[in-house]
Amino acid sequence: MKLFTSTDRYIARLVAVPLFGTLVIAAMLLVLEKMLRLFDFVAAEGGPVSVVWRMLANLIPEYLSLGIPIGLLLGILLAFRRLALSSELDVFRAVGQGYGRLLRVPYMFAIALALVNLTLVGFIQPLSRYYYEELRFELRSGALGASIKVGEFTSLGQRMTMRIEESRDNGTRLSGMFVRAENREGQIVSVTAKNGQFLATDDPDTIILRLSNGVLIHDAPNYDQPRVLSFSSHDLPIDLPDIAAFRQRGEKNLEYTIPELVRVGLDTSRTETQRNESRANFHFRMVEVVMMLLMPLLAVALAIPPKRSNSALGVFLSIIMIVTYHKVNQYGEDIGALGIVDPIIALWVPFFVFSALIIWMYHMVAHVPGGQPIGALEKGFSKFGGVFKGLLNFNRKRANVND
Repeated sequence: MKLFTSTDRYIARLVAVPLFGTLVIAAMLLVLEKMLRLFDFVAAEGGPVSVVWRMLANLIPEYLSLGIPIGLLLGILLAFRRLALSSELDVFRAVGQGYGRLLRVPYMFAIALALVNLTLVGFIQPLSRYYYEELRFELRSGALGASIKVGEFTSLGQRMTMRIEESRDNGTRLSGMFVRAENREGQIVSVTAKNGQFLATDDPDTIILRLSNGVLIHDAPNYDQPRVLSFSSHDLPIDLPDIAAFRQRGEKNLEYTIPELVRVGLDTSRTETQRNESRANFHFRMVEVVMMLLMPLLAVALAIPPKRSNSALGVFLSIIMIVTYHKVNQYGEDIGALGIVDPIIALWVPFFVFSALIIWMYHMVAHVPGGQPIGALEKGFSKFGGVFKGLLNFNRKRANVND
């Protein structure tokens, strides 16, 4: 007996194209929306553009974890909808291949993607989220070199001010330099230079600003008048401002891996609030992943339109249901974290209710002759469509008469 028949390969192609297409489109839309915000944020902080790509890379696991369930649902739904509209589904059932047999390949996709999603939300996403927050912190603190902004006066510590007119080649070539520094004895050094370059030293807390073709003005309380010096090259040591170290990973539950969430939830030395938050986040991740195993049943239940109808209500309703369920889970996590309801009840009760609804809908389609779980909605939708079409025709006729 062959592991994959021609029917399996055919269904796999039908599922794979919309599945991965939906996943890519959803990820691109989320990335593009976030990219605009990150460009604004990095530009406001004066950071290099390359940081945007690093921050986006750390957000991709989070976006994939959101897009994979939607892609799986729509991929299977659109595949079975195509089979139904082309009457191929009737042919398969007529030759003895029921829904259970046809769902073998979709369940292979579901199990594989559920394992991928578990890896993402359980292990990869917590680390990538922490690295994303670390990049945000470094941008704000200037650890990425974002503290010196071109065209603005920037304070380096309490006793030094710098302004750079132009920066080229990723900051390696600077021009239009102005530096003013003051020590504790009240001595002031003001420097203007045509060009400048930052150089590293053996001391990690000090860098050298090498200036060329400029003028140095040295003033002190005991000088009768400032001393002026023209130079072709001058090295000015700069003490880097202290930058606070970024916090340890785990101050937010989103940054814990699944084993760490379990450990915190069972740790009696933690506060009750911390344990509830960790347990709620653990169960939230679990129900989101386990629900993916019911996506093939929901997809089939919503994919089959009534006979002699090509209504797309099922596609629209599938997105509404999965987004609503996700929001219910978020609310359950919130009330579970607050200790209002035990996290197990707050998250697994909606799961079982939604699962029972999906199983009933699938039973209606697969085992009840002529069964339509959303038949009433289909009738209302068709009536609304007829009324809407009638209004359009009426308005078109009136426009023709007026002309």
